[in-house]
Formats: sequence, C-alpha cells, structure tokens
Amino acid sequence: MHHFPLRAPLTNLLFRATLIGAVLAFSAHSILAQTIPEFVGTQTCATCHESAAEEWEGSHHALAWTEPNEQTILGDFSDVTFTHQGVATRFYRNDDIYMIDTEGPDGEMTTYPVAGVVGITPLQQYLIETKPGTLQSFDIAWDVVGQTWFHLYPTQDLPAGDGYHWSGPYKNWNARCAECHATGFEKNYSSETKTYASTQAEIGVGCESCHGPGEAHVKWAEPDSDFDMADWSKIDATGFTIDLSEGGEIEVQQCATCHSRREPFGDGNPLPGTGFHDAYRLSPLRETLYHADGQILDEVYVYGSFLQSKMNAKGVTCTNCHNPHTAELKAEGNAVCTQCHSEAGNPDFVSLPLKTYDDPSHTFHPEGSDGAQCKNCHMIERTYMGVDGRRDHSFRIPRPDLTYGIETPNACNDCHDDKSAKWAAETLETWFPDSEHRTRHYGQTFASARLNPTGNVLNLIEIAEYQSLPAIVRASALEILASISDPEIASRLEPLLEDSDPLVREGAISVQRGAPETERSVRLVGMLADPVKSVRIAAARNFLGMRIARMPDRMTNDLNNAMGEWEDSLAVKSDFPEAQLVLGGIGLTTRNMDAALAAFEEAVALDPQQTQAWGMVIRIYAALEDYPAALEAANRAVETVPNDTFLRQLQSDLSNRE
Repeated sequence: MHHFPLRAPLTNLLFRATLIGAVLAFSAHSILAQTIPEFVGTQTCATCHESAAEEWEGSHHALAWTEPNEQTILGDFSDVTFTHQGVATRFYRNDDIYMIDTEGPDGEMTTYPVAGVVGITPLQQYLIETKPGTLQSFDIAWDVVGQTWFHLYPTQDLPAGDGYHWSGPYKNWNARCAECHATGFEKNYSSETKTYASTQAEIGVGCESCHGPGEAHVKWAEPDSDFDMADWSKIDATGFTIDLSEGGEIEVQQCATCHSRREPFGDGNPLPGTGFHDAYRLSPLRETLYHADGQILDEVYVYGSFLQSKMNAKGVTCTNCHNPHTAELKAEGNAVCTQCHSEAGNPDFVSLPLKTYDDPSHTFHPEGSDGAQCKNCHMIERTYMGVDGRRDHSFRIPRPDLTYGIETPNACNDCHDDKSAKWAAETLETWFPDSEHRTRHYGQTFASARLNPTGNVLNLIEIAEYQSLPAIVRASALEILASISDPEIASRLEPLLEDSDPLVREGAISVQRGAPETERSVRLVGMLADPVKSVRIAAARNFLGMRIARMPDRMTNDLNNAMGEWEDSLAVKSDFPEAQLVLGGIGLTTRNMDAALAAFEEAVALDPQQTQAWGMVIRIYAALEDYPAALEAANRAVETVPNDTFLRQLQSDLSNRE
C-alpha cells in the first residue's frame, strides 16, 4: 500500500487560492445542474395548486422580499425626516421612485433609491444598493403597527466606517439575509473584486423554497409525459427533491434551514431535502445566545429552542401547529394546543395524559384572561428588532425557583413584574404540590460552568452522557468541556464520538483536543468519513496542526476531502470578517504567515473595528522583523480605533523601539 505524507497536502489544500475554490465550486454546480431540476416559479405551481397558492399569497413568506412600489411599501415617504445620532435621514418620493437621503459609507450625505422591500408586519425594512449588486439592509425601519419610523439599534452610535454601520459587512443583505428571503438564492461573491453577482429564482419565499425546484414535477404531471426518474438526480417518484408528505424530521429540518441560528456551509439555499447538518452548523446554547437554562436570549430563530422541547422528542412537527402556506397558526388561542392537550387527546401522540388543561383548574387564572393563555406560561415572548415579538419554542414549565437561583427569567414574573420570583415559586408549589418539575435543572450547571468550567467538570460530563436530555443540551455541555479538556476528560467522553446525534458527535470531537496527539488522531480519523458534513468538518478542524507523518491512502483521502469541505465553507464566507479570522488562525497554525497576514488584513478591511485582527497584523509583521510595517499597521489601527488601550500599547512599544 502506498502512503502519502500528510503535512504537505494539508497545507496546500487549506490555502488554495480562493478564486480556484470558487471556480471548482461553480464547476461542481454546473455538473449537478444537468440533472437536478430547474426552478419554474410560483406562478407555474399555482396553475394546478390554486388553493395552496391563495393561502400563500399575502403571507409573511410571500412578502419576505418584494419590489418597491405603491402596493408593497408601507412606510411614510411623504418627505419626512428621522434623526438618529445627529444624522437626519429623509424619506421622500421622486415620482414613482422611493428615495432615502442618508449618511453613506464615506460619511457624506447620499441619496439612494429604495432597491427592495423586506417584510410586511410588525415592521418593514428597506434595501439600498450601495454599488451594483451589493444590497444593504437599512437600519431605520417602519413600525407598521405604530405607524412611525424607528432605528433598530437606538442606543448605538454606528458611524460610517464602522462594521455595524448600515453599509457595513454585518448589514449586507446578500451575505446575511437574502438566503432566507428568496427562492433558489446564490450569493456569488468575488473576493478579488469585492462585488456580488447574486442570483435567485425569485424574490420572496415561494413554493420551491420548501418543495424544491419544480421542473421534474411539472414534467411528471403532464398528461402522457415521458417522465422517467432515471433522467434526474435527487428526486422522488413525483419529481421533487424532498417529500414533505412524510412529515417528521424531514419537515422540521427543512423549516430549520431558515428558522435557526446557524453558520452556513454553502453559497446560498441548499437544495430542499438536504439534511440540516449537511448545510449548516447549528449554534449550541452559548452564553450570548441563550440563558443558562436554555431560554432564548438573543434572536435564535426557533430551531435551537424547539430541539430542547418534549414536543420535538415526541415527534411533533412545525405543521402540527402552523399552516405551512399561510405561515399562521392552525387555530385561534388555546385551540392550537388543545388539539392534543385535552381530555380527548390525540391518537398521533398516545403518551399524552388525557386531562383538562384549558380550564382554571389547571391555569389558576380566569378563563379568557392573559394568564389563561397557554403560550404566556409555556412560550415566553421576547422582542427583537425593536417591535417584533418572538416566542420561545422550548415549551417549558415555568421555573421561578431557578430565577432566584441562577437569575434566569420566568413566565410568571413576565406578567407579575411587581412580585418576586420567590413569591411565584411558592405560588406554584401551592398550585402543584406534587409537581415533578422542581428537580435539579441542567441550567444550574451551565450557569455555574459559565463562570467556572473547571469546577463543574463532573456535572458537565454527566449532562453530556445523559442520553435522555436533548442533543443540543448535551452538545452545549461538550462545548464548555472542550475549552478545558484534558486526557482524562477526552478519554471518558470518547464513546460519544459514536452517538446517534450529529450535534453530540460534533461536540465530542472538540473535546478530543485534550487528548495526546497520537491518541486524538486515532480516535478522530474515522470521523473524517462521518455521513454528516458538520461532523466531518469538525473532525477536519481538529486535525489541523497535528504532527502526523503518514496515514493509509483511504484515511488520507478522507482527510483531504473533509479539509476541502471545510475550506470550501470558508471560501464562500470570504466576505465575513469572522471567517477571515478563522483563516488567519489556520495560517498561524500551519505557519503560513503570508496567508495569515492576508486574512487578518482582509478582516480589518471588512470590519475596521476588529481589534483582534489589528493586533495579529501588527504582531505578525513584528514576528517577521518588519518593524516599519508593524509600526505603520499600529498607526493605522490606532487611527481607526483610537480608544483601544491594547492597540495603543502595541503602537507605543513599536515607537519606542524606533
């Protein structure tokens, strides 16, 4: 058997030119496009599926992205002004063109025509094209309910040049938003020209966003057609790339492609039917995103909270509660819950207790009151984007006892904000004296571990190993353990590399960084060929920098393939400052200083406030003993971020050296 040295392929593979990566990705797509059906458009679907199309028309999905005109624009463009942080933005019309006069990316007042409309209620945003093909989400939005303009970030001063200014990379529509507001979207960013050539089958979330491209299905439906499944790839017997009639996990993962907080691996919409974990890396219950007990904190878009729920564990899907075409609930008020939670029950979910829930004997609130609404106790609401209320889909039992223990919120005090959490907990004890829902909660461990992970190792390990807990909870424990892993922890958790859930396998891989290198490589080499892409990429990340001389051909190929998938996922995010930080870290690990320097320089070009990247640029130049370049970079950094003490110290040290 012939063996190939590992180190050379690893370095070469990771730092192929981004342009080459883009060309390869385009070529692969072109080959697939010969057999994967093309998009035909919602209007074509509507010719047969009239009732579904009528329900869809006017829905949040249909109006997720529309062209600007009198029918779609709801904001006040009658020559009005909105002032924020000293900048007076003017909204007016020039005949049939809707105009915005505001501070541009260079700090000068600039006039832009509205290039697109986003959403319908409770707010509406507008898109601005700052250069051909580049769309930005303007952060002064229209409050549809309150009938007024408002700023999405009212307390923040985001001047031109800041990465979070409306014209900056974090507000770029092509990269950050469009995928979930369009059908068949492809970003097509050029890292060489810094431009977008994005395309989509149609704006708005149309039929084919969920059901897949319809060309083969149309052919299947034609009378006397010569439809043959063998002529196409990735389709079912009716010509679709996904069979949503099966429901279950297929349906949930399809909805989750947009309704989740995640990192994309591809350049746009994955083909409907693609497994979620083959297209995205889901964010676990991190401190900045979720409260310690898993309740929503930042805007996490449903899936991460739903995965924590007993409803998910029992097989409940999105369409048990929501009409997929209207995007509305299937019933009013508590009726959506009493489809199952009642004395009659639901034959599809036989484990449910058959008892009365929608009654004061359970709610302890007057019938019809806010306190008697199921959602107000079991789906707390939090407001994002200024006016948009979102419900927590973990469907949890209120735990005010955790509030005074670990300071997590609870539904009782959401309403009774004049009372203490202790009062709420005592009241629940009176109402439900025999409740099983006052036992120790994983949130207590997470709250403590966020402050002191080393003091919570055993509890975190128990959470990770406890298979009855939701996978996202177990994976979150593993992520904390990865930061403090040692040979003993890595050895103990090695069996989780074979867990049935990809979230747990991915987390278990990261824990192996605490193992000795020789043992780590043996444990992880099989993960490079895992059936799920997110796991393969996690394994590739953890092979980076390993000093391994040789591996068998098959394993070397698995490593190269997994590394290629990781590289491709980073290449399509070359317009993300955070992706450039990762590329810079790879360069440092592989001692490719040119690549590291280029990545960190690109990070500060995209986001001038990236102090971490500025620091690395300065340090790399200094490590290369190019002190004039290091000082010049330090001067640029301090000029851009003048109040950062770390950058000023670097500048001072280099100036003194001169």
